[in-house]
Amino acid sequence: MPPENTNSVLVSSGDSCVIFDAWGRSDDWDNLLKSRGLKLQAIYSTHGHSDHISAAPELARRHNVSWFMNKADLQLVLWGNQILDFWELPRIPDDFLPPTDLHAGTTKILDDIEMEIIASPGHSRGGVMFYFPEYKILLTGDTIFRDGVGRTDLPGGDEKILRESIANLGRMNLPDDTYVVHGHGADSMMGAVKSIFP
Repeated sequence: MPPENTNSVLVSSGDSCVIFDAWGRSDDWDNLLKSRGLKLQAIYSTHGHSDHISAAPELARRHNVSWFMNKADLQLVLWGNQILDFWELPRIPDDFLPPTDLHAGTTKILDDIEMEIIASPGHSRGGVMFYFPEYKILLTGDTIFRDGVGRTDLPGGDEKILRESIANLGRMNLPDDTYVVHGHGADSMMGAVKSIFP
């Protein structure tokens, strides 16, 4: 399924799970959940570009769960249909159920896993990152990559704001052995990523 290098993350505890950046086809996600005996509890999106949300609205509807995304990216949902057409993926319907607004702060998912939501606009207006302090794992979306930063030439992009978001991440001084999952491409470690900070 194109684009082949987009990274989605499934987090499970017992037979419950949440999905981060649910792209691709909802049917494929349903098959995966069924094969693993998992019950979907929620969907979280780092931002609203179609290669990170294409399956989210339909999965949320089918499983009657909340889809969380910062509302500043709401206008990107239907804008991305032209890209989904190009990839020959199902369109998001005009009457999709809007996601629940997502704000910076700390929350618990699956009852026992704590997650910190970090605001990181710049690649898009409503971009966020997800950090799991107990496990030292960071999901960056398209804010930063193994060898660079997110693009700012798409709707909602702003290079100055992106640099401020990356600088803010640097000030958090996360441990060097934090495992970093980027929105595209290979994973990395925070010690290596720090070379990207302004």
